[in-house]
Amino acid sequence: MILESKEIKKKVEGFLDLVKERNSLEPEFLQAVEEVAETVIPYIVQNDIYHGKNILLRMVEPERAITFRVNWVDDSGEIQVNRGYRIQMNSAIGPYKGGLRFHPSVNMSILKFLAFEQVFKNSLTTLPMGGGKGGSDFDPKGKSDNEIMRFCHAFMSELFRHIGPNTDVPAGDIGVGGREIGFLFGMYKKLKNEFTGVLTGKGVTWGGSLIRPEATGYGTVYFAQKMLQTKGDEINGKTVTISGAGNVAQYAAEKIIQLGGKVITLSDSSGYIFDSDGICSDKLAFVMDLKNNKRGRISSYVKTYPNAQYFANKTPWEQPCDIALPCATQNELQLSDANRLLDNGCICVSEGANMPSTNEAIFAFQKAKILFAPGKASNAGGVATSGLEMTQNSLRYNWTRDEVDEKLKEIMGNIHDKCIAFGKDEKSGYIDYVKGANIAGFVKVADAMLAQGIV
Repeated sequence: MILESKEIKKKVEGFLDLVKERNSLEPEFLQAVEEVAETVIPYIVQNDIYHGKNILLRMVEPERAITFRVNWVDDSGEIQVNRGYRIQMNSAIGPYKGGLRFHPSVNMSILKFLAFEQVFKNSLTTLPMGGGKGGSDFDPKGKSDNEIMRFCHAFMSELFRHIGPNTDVPAGDIGVGGREIGFLFGMYKKLKNEFTGVLTGKGVTWGGSLIRPEATGYGTVYFAQKMLQTKGDEINGKTVTISGAGNVAQYAAEKIIQLGGKVITLSDSSGYIFDSDGICSDKLAFVMDLKNNKRGRISSYVKTYPNAQYFANKTPWEQPCDIALPCATQNELQLSDANRLLDNGCICVSEGANMPSTNEAIFAFQKAKILFAPGKASNAGGVATSGLEMTQNSLRYNWTRDEVDEKLKEIMGNIHDKCIAFGKDEKSGYIDYVKGANIAGFVKVADAMLAQGIV
């Protein structure tokens, strides 16, 4: 059944009006749903198997949304109270899978948007993983290791009853790195009296996977590489702006350097650094030590490398580049930033963070017909490698670094191929990676939901 464009537009608007009515105070979630609905609903109405089943309406409603109180004691002996969350969005193709975020901005809207995106992202990997997300409004910054341990133990003392290796397998996200995963896993193991692969991002010596820390950043670059290859181009010799200075940004920069690109920016919440000479491997090692060990600010970079510049309270998108990799946080790249990137000759944007570009910015990139990859496709390398970690845990076996990296490359290549299959316009040759990722991710989950009935 093929409807006229006006009728399809009316269906999209009617769907979004219903979702807005139910989730009126959740702007990030509504933004994520709108981006998907605009491409998936036309596909639904053109395929009778999905039409009339309200599949997407079922997908935007979490199967379970859990909130809980987290009491913990700070170093001064004062009792602190935070909120904990776990959104179990969709389990049609496997156990819920998605990270935990510890950040003051965490609320239901942000976690629902992340969980919704995770459903599509996990589907794209082809691995048997459903979608979920969780976290707390706890801020690890400025806290001692003992305070973070006490919070993580308190958080897991409630979360443990809702997760498990065949039910829900959390991982890390913003504010939750190897240290936090260790504390969380330790309490889970104590409470359940079992050693299982219930968390991913673990240390290599106790169930973790090689390449897992690098995977999201590496995967983002591998996807950009695949996009460039469709134009007969490559990363070698390209100038690259990267936002963020955390795990994803660090390893995206590392892979760009390995492939012969020139990284000129990194950032954190206070501003960004611009190094016209390029951030080489030695400079990147300095940043990794600064951010991972010393918990310092990116502004310290210019003290060690005075030829670089620091721009407070700004994002790096004003700098001319060939490739932009937004790897910091949601909605960091606005329409004005997109226009500046385009004016300065940017030809490729690959999202390393979750929904870092606003819908208006995405439309500008698509209108200009540059290469643009949405995070649900281009940053899926992290959760893909988490899936590989789950497999290794089940096998009680570890693959080598090269083996995991090859599997990661293969998965990112497969995701790219799926985006082309559902997103390429045969007349113009233009590849709409947003459309391709949304429809490819939807189809696998929708087919599983139809097969399992109304549950």
